[in-house]
Amino acid sequence: MGDHGHHDAISPAVKVLTVSDGVFHGVREDRSGAALVACCEAEGWTVVETAVTADGVDAVAKALHALVDGFHGLVLTTGGTGFGPRDATPEGTLAVVDRLAPGLSEAMRLVNPLGRLSRGVAGTVGTALILNTPGSAKGCVECLEAVADVVPHAVRLLVDNADPHPSGEGSGTGG
Repeated sequence: MGDHGHHDAISPAVKVLTVSDGVFHGVREDRSGAALVACCEAEGWTVVETAVTADGVDAVAKALHALVDGFHGLVLTTGGTGFGPRDATPEGTLAVVDRLAPGLSEAMRLVNPLGRLSRGVAGTVGTALILNTPGSAKGCVECLEAVADVVPHAVRLLVDNADPHPSGEGSGTGG
């Protein structure tokens, strides 16, 4: 493992949002949120905040707005991405993001056959990258690991507009 793939990427700051009526109301343990935090720490990333919200478009959008405000980094959500009647995390996320990042959500869906049942989206708002992951402790980690190699680079590009593939011309910033 070592430094492979992480050479010039600065470790992103991360916020984790657990979307679950059960966790929000204190009747269920937040296993998937804890699993994401552990996964981020194993990558060497810094988790700066964790939050919990109820399911639903408005609840998710409100929680995400608060988390991305003035934030440069990665916001991971866990839960609410499936076909259940209360699964509205993608819709709440779509209400917040400016631009979609379909390559990331596609890569996360390819992790295992159940990924085809995930409606999770990925996108950016300001200098934050939001990724929806499933509500299972195993599934959320698998999905994050599927894109962990490129996430620090993606987050860095949200503030650093220098050519990510320097060709020796066109950067014009002088440093």
